Order: sequence, then C-alpha cells, then structure tokens
Amino acid sequence: MKNYKDFTIKELHELLIKKEVTPLDLVNEALNLIKNDTNNSFEYVMEKEAIELASKLNEPEVNNMLWGIPFIIKDNFSTKDVPTTGSSNILNGYVPVFDATVVEKLYKAKAIPVAKSTLDELAMGGTGTSGHLGTTFNPYDKHHEHLVGGSSCGSASSVAAGIVPFALGSDTGDSIRKPASYAGLVGFKPTWSRISRYGLFPFAPSLDTVGYFTRSVDDAAILLNVLAGRDENDSTSSNNVVDDYVKNIDAPVSNYKIAVINQIINAIKDKEIKESFLKNCESLKEKGVIIDYVDMDQELLESILPTYFVISCAEATSNNANLDGIKFGPYYDANTYQEVMSKARTKGFSELIKRRFVFGSFALMRENQNDLFIRAQRNRRRIVNSVNKILEKYDFIYVPAAPTIAPKIGESSDRLSDEYLIADNHLALGNFAGLPSITLPIGFKNGFPFGANVMGRAFEEAKLFNISKEIENITHLKGVYAKGE
Repeated sequence: MKNYKDFTIKELHELLIKKEVTPLDLVNEALNLIKNDTNNSFEYVMEKEAIELASKLNEPEVNNMLWGIPFIIKDNFSTKDVPTTGSSNILNGYVPVFDATVVEKLYKAKAIPVAKSTLDELAMGGTGTSGHLGTTFNPYDKHHEHLVGGSSCGSASSVAAGIVPFALGSDTGDSIRKPASYAGLVGFKPTWSRISRYGLFPFAPSLDTVGYFTRSVDDAAILLNVLAGRDENDSTSSNNVVDDYVKNIDAPVSNYKIAVINQIINAIKDKEIKESFLKNCESLKEKGVIIDYVDMDQELLESILPTYFVISCAEATSNNANLDGIKFGPYYDANTYQEVMSKARTKGFSELIKRRFVFGSFALMRENQNDLFIRAQRNRRRIVNSVNKILEKYDFIYVPAAPTIAPKIGESSDRLSDEYLIADNHLALGNFAGLPSITLPIGFKNGFPFGANVMGRAFEEAKLFNISKEIENITHLKGVYAKGE
C-alpha cells in the first residue's frame, strides 16, 4: 500500500481529483495506522462508519478541497450515534443524538471522520496525562518519555504521526497551540465566535474556541473556509463576513508590522529556541516586514496564569454542574439527590477535575467573589487592553510558542520563574482577548520540534494565514511529521 503520510490536504485533493487514490484508500491507510498506534491517541475508532462513507464517494469534486479526506475528532465534540466521553469516566457510555456544527459541516464537505481522539479530562489540562485512558505520548519519542501536551493531545499526536492530515481540537488557554509546538504542527484557533461551538462540551465559554491541527498553513486556511460562519444554534457565533482565507495567502508581506514582546523573549532560557526565533525574525525583515521589539507590563504577564486559573475553574464548575448522575453520567442508587450526585461525581471525576471544581466553587462563593472571580475578570480586562494597545500599531504579535521542546513526563519547572509564569503561559493572551492565533514549527532540537506563534487582530485571519505562510516558506517545515525512525 502506498504511503500517504507525506501529503497535506491540498496535495491529497490533487491526487483524488486525478483518481490516483480513492477515499477508501486513504481511509484504509488511516485505520491501519490507528490499529498500530502506540501513543494512546484514540477513544473510539469509527471503522465501520468511515468505510461506509468512503465507499459511497465515487466521483471527485474539483472545487471541494475536503472531499474524501480522512480526519479525527477530539472527543469533546458531540457525534451522533458515536460514543463521546470527553475522556472522563463520568461520561462512559454517553452517545449523543446530534452532531456538533463543525462535525456536521465536515460531513457536508464529504470529509471522513475515522476516530475520536483522547484529551485531558473534559479538556481541563495541558499535559495530555489526565484522560481516563491515561497518558497520550509524543510521536517523536518512540520510548514514550515525552509529552505531546494538551488538552488536545490525541488530535495532535494523530496528525504528528501522519495518521490523518487534520484533526479537530478545542483551545481554552493554549490546548491546540502548545501541543502544536511540541509536535511540529500548525495549530490554529480563530477569533472567538468565528467558528460555531454548538456541540462542543463547554469548559470555560468566555475562553473556549474551536480550532484544529494541520501540517501546513494552506490546509489551515482551507479548513476555515469550510468551518467559519454564523450558526443559529450558537448565539455567540459571529455575523461577520466570512473571507476567502485561501485567496490571498501568497500575497506579498512587505507592508506588515510585527511586534515582538521583550518580556516573553527574555523569559525564554533555551538558547537554541531563542536564537532560531530571532533568526526567523531577521529573515522576515529581509522580506520587507517591519519588526519592533516592544515592552509589555511584566506584572501583567506574570498574572496570566492565576487569572486564567480563577476564571476557567469558576466557569467550569458552573458549566459542568449537569454531570450529576441524573442528567448525565452513571446513575448510583441512593436515598437522596445529594447522595446520587455525590457518588456519581466522586467516582466519575479524577482528582484533578475535583480540585478544579472545588476551587471554582470557592471562587464563586459570595464572600470570595470580589477577591477572586471579579478581581480576575478585571485583571483580564487590563491584560486585553494592553494587548489591544500593541495591536493598534502592529498587525501581529510574534513570539516563541513554548520555552522548551516537549518536556519529559513528570518533569517539572520552577512555578515562580519567568520561564514558567510568562513563557509557558502567554498563549492564553489569545483566549483572553478572543484573537486569532496560530502556532507553526520553526526548528528542531534533539529530534523534537519547536514552534513560534503569531497572533493577529480580531477577524483578520486572512492576514494571519498570509504572514504564517511566509514564515513557513522561510523555515521549509511544511508537512513535517514523526517518521518513527
């Protein structure tokens, strides 16, 4: 069987149009790779469903870039008649009766889902270690010692392993864009409200964004053309005009102005990552891009993590109150509603999730709200104002996506260091401000990839793809994946 791991969506589309490969060929290869996966990337394999769909696709559609393309769905998106667990024991056996809007759109585009992927439980985590099936591993490490990151761990791992050319994810703090750095992928979150969240399990709705992993910037733009737009089932989805995100992706970039935040660069201690990033900036200057090194308040940057933690935990404890053993989750016989709920949640959630819910409830208590939740919201506004002030003068903010290559499992850093507080958490700026943000690979160290991140103004995704494509052209890292050698 021919190996199609090397191909992007755009390249596979050309093969499909020429009938050099069929959708069934691609699906069978993906399913075979899933069966041989050793990275613990999957919750449920949609083998029967995928083969049935692929068998019905006979005549290629020239203008439909996703026709016959296999993909993977993070298991916190509702899929009709397909188990959806959020990688949590409390949702074992849950089978939705409807598809999430993004899944429905991909079905209409005749893309073919082949599996549901693992995640940190209920998308609450950044390591890929807290799901009920255990740790998801980085495909670049055959010894299974390094993380791929989370919460969209299974989606990242599957694309990085070459199993599929794209996978759906969700991003609340950096759950797509940080794993993308660790796995050598393009990881994209659009403007908040650009893609419908109907059918996505809510974590922290003021931060949650639907996004995805690809292996090229072109593919990321192709997908947004399909997924963007107003959805009447999601009242928060935007009415803003949907651009053609592919049309001007190769336009000249010489008119752009980019801000690089000094405090984030200074917090990067890895010399090789920092030097690669700065070299990339010099290459962009040679293309006519104006790059300035600007300052952002150090204390504001150091407050990103605690601000995120308070807001996300508070919203999470409220949004998951329905997982009570009655509306959702396994039922446990007891004398009172409180006892049923207590048994279901005690046995259904991991210790990590219970700690987050306890803290979220504590932050929302009447006597604590002003000091915790309201204070965090005010600080979020200060952070957003600071970001927006930079973007008044500049088209993009450009920084390294993570301070290190993929860390080893169990490896910890100084939680009070700038490297952790700033360099390891700054991607949440995009969630706080609801701005489009993309990570893409810029180099390798010790066999592991590392990436940079570009953040743009709201609803200017077309520009974001344009500058990102230029960065990809400079690095020559389009289409990379872990070859397992």
